[in-house]
Amino acid sequence: MSVELSFDDGLAFVTLNRPEALNALSFSVLGEIAEALDEVKASDARALVISGRGEKALCAGADIKELTGRGLVAQRQGAQLGQAVFQKIDGLLIPSVAVIKGYAFGGGLEMALACTFRVATSSAKMGLPEIRLGLIPGYGGTQRLPRIVGQSRALELIMSGKTIGATDAERIGLVNAVVDDGEAHELGAQFVRQFTGHGKIALMLAKQAVERAFDSPLEKGLLVEADLSTLAFQTEDAEEGMRAFIEKRKPAFKDR
Repeated sequence: MSVELSFDDGLAFVTLNRPEALNALSFSVLGEIAEALDEVKASDARALVISGRGEKALCAGADIKELTGRGLVAQRQGAQLGQAVFQKIDGLLIPSVAVIKGYAFGGGLEMALACTFRVATSSAKMGLPEIRLGLIPGYGGTQRLPRIVGQSRALELIMSGKTIGATDAERIGLVNAVVDDGEAHELGAQFVRQFTGHGKIALMLAKQAVERAFDSPLEKGLLVEADLSTLAFQTEDAEEGMRAFIEKRKPAFKDR
């Protein structure tokens, strides 16, 4: 299998396993990722870690050999497939993090952009180089990158096709943290552990409050926040959290 799925201590791990091809995204690999994500969604995992096997790349991008000589309809279907698969990541109710070791180019970076968070080792390199091939990103890069780093920065990266390192990526907000090198699963687990101790319902509502109102005027966004915060107050976890605060103890959330 080119995609491995495992679970450990409340976390789901999706690992691209094509190190000989720098974990490139063939259409069959995209299908395997989709199947793995469906299993993650149906599980009781509290967070997802996405990484690539080997030291050289999270993912070097699409498998270019598969993209040549295809008709218009086939090309559009390919773009829609990649978008749909990565939307499964984006649509998860649990937090997700992509661990970028080595390269994350093209579709590989687009996969990372679909995650809630991104961490990179100091030697990581990333970019959207499609423009150099006479192309543009097609798996969500033109839409997610501006939402993360702003329109001007996104256009600079997309229209130049340049590669940036981990330090610059952190500076512009493309990655959340630059971490010491280590085993990818552990690096991802260390990052997401800051979220997994909280109730899943509150985490879900917080994520929805930000995402649903992101492109709305402030007034509409505040209405979304009011609705979702009111829902949060109705949960058993909210009662437990406030009671634990008053009693000066750690809350025991039950995701209800």
